[in-house]
Amino acid sequence: MSELTALAALRGFDTPTICNAIEVIVPERRLEGFTTKPFICHDPSLPPMVGYARTAKIMASKPSGRTKADDLETRIGYFKHIAERPAPTVTVIEDIDDPIGFGAHWGEVNSNLHKGLGSVGVVTNGSIRDVDMWAEGFGALAGSLSPSHGWVHVVEYAVPIEVHGMVVRPGDIIHADCHGAVVIPQAAVSVIKDTVERLEKAESRLIGPAQRPGFDIDELVTILDPEGRDH
Repeated sequence: MSELTALAALRGFDTPTICNAIEVIVPERRLEGFTTKPFICHDPSLPPMVGYARTAKIMASKPSGRTKADDLETRIGYFKHIAERPAPTVTVIEDIDDPIGFGAHWGEVNSNLHKGLGSVGVVTNGSIRDVDMWAEGFGALAGSLSPSHGWVHVVEYAVPIEVHGMVVRPGDIIHADCHGAVVIPQAAVSVIKDTVERLEKAESRLIGPAQRPGFDIDELVTILDPEGRDH
């Protein structure tokens, strides 16, 4: 199975399930690699965002201080980074403003531009707007809503960033849904599906009995895995 095929299969699982699998495959990742603060989810009905990270830092509370020519060069460079292959991609943006989310980088225009360049969605601690005019099918996890874009500009791109506790490097594999986001270790991608199936089988030993009439604490004690592998 190619990596792209494996990534497509991961859209069938929610992000907590992916985190569960990573804990088994890469135990040392149990306490890192995922977001730890809540987001606004633009459309929870959309499938998870899965793709290769494209990264940038932005701010909006003051102008960039660059010349117009330099601003244009930065903007073009940023969009070239977004368009880099392989695809699909997930755009991950760190807002470094004070206050964070002062101005929205994301709205009707940027959601459509990024979708057109191969991005399936955005994960940001910053703000979004134009939520009723958003690009169809383009996912979003954002820290807040804002009515204005202020002086929003890209400070730098294609660099390591941090969003809600999750450190992301360009090219990292991202899985994100309404619960939050996680970086998937590349070596884990091909075995996540099988790991999830094993975990679901283990969990069914608890869920099935719990849903039957007459379930009680005595039955629970008899079916708990002493090694804690059932949840």
